[in-house]
Amino acid sequence: MNDKNSEKRRCGFVALIGAPNAGKSTLLNQMVGAKVSIVTHKVQTTRARIRGISLLGDAQIVFVDTPGIFKPRRRLDRAMVEAAWGGASDADAVVLLIDAERGIDEDVDRILAGLNKDGRSAILAINKIDLVRREDLLALTARLTQSHTFTEVFMISAEKGDGVEDMKTHLAGLMPLGPWHYPEDQIADVPLRSMAAEITREKLYLRLHQELPYSLTVETEKWEERKDGSARIEQVIYIERESQKKILIGKGGQSLKTIGQLAREEMMELFGHTVHLFLFVKVRENWGDDRERFREIGLNFPTD
Repeated sequence: MNDKNSEKRRCGFVALIGAPNAGKSTLLNQMVGAKVSIVTHKVQTTRARIRGISLLGDAQIVFVDTPGIFKPRRRLDRAMVEAAWGGASDADAVVLLIDAERGIDEDVDRILAGLNKDGRSAILAINKIDLVRREDLLALTARLTQSHTFTEVFMISAEKGDGVEDMKTHLAGLMPLGPWHYPEDQIADVPLRSMAAEITREKLYLRLHQELPYSLTVETEKWEERKDGSARIEQVIYIERESQKKILIGKGGQSLKTIGQLAREEMMELFGHTVHLFLFVKVRENWGDDRERFREIGLNFPTD
């Protein structure tokens, strides 16, 4: 870090905010060039703030993938929304991601009102432009820019990468001068135990579809590094009701076995060594109101 170019280095934080399922996690992974955040077709899958780290020239950009901002109904919802706005307030730059197909809905209106209330500047990124007609994109852009004064507007496809590099270049130029916060080869600021839990949670969401949408959480309880270089990982899947256990485990245990296999394969690819994964299912009623569970997934516990 003490090389002759160190005085030219920049480092800062960029918060990605938006309605649920706007594509924030996909954009984060695209910016970083690796999968660091859970991506599913379901809404509200990002619960805590995930940090992905990207380099461009002399700039290190720390992207914060925040939970989607929506109308909270449960304690967990309130904690997620609080985390999202907290990520925005702490950042050097804010990117508001809009789903071009969905346009301006109640959630987007709520976010725009929040930005205007705080007097917070933001960059507008309209996502999924490949799925919408040009004239509709122009009309949506006009409506959004009338609702809030954005410093820049980018048209992107987070999934395909279209327009992402231009936005990344712009963001790199906004980062304040200063030393990098992370080593050059680090792509995420997420403990391995948490990342492993997120991998399993993603497989559960993808496999179980609508049966157990938000009534489960995953915790990595044990992580043992073995002499042969492998790791033994024990995880607990917490559900809220005994009746959910049969759905999760599946006939003859097949559903849980498949989820474990898919999670183990991704962990081995990400961690670069053999993983022995053991999954356990436990019922913990109203875990969504358990202060300790909030701490485990990196959220503040709302007291009101």
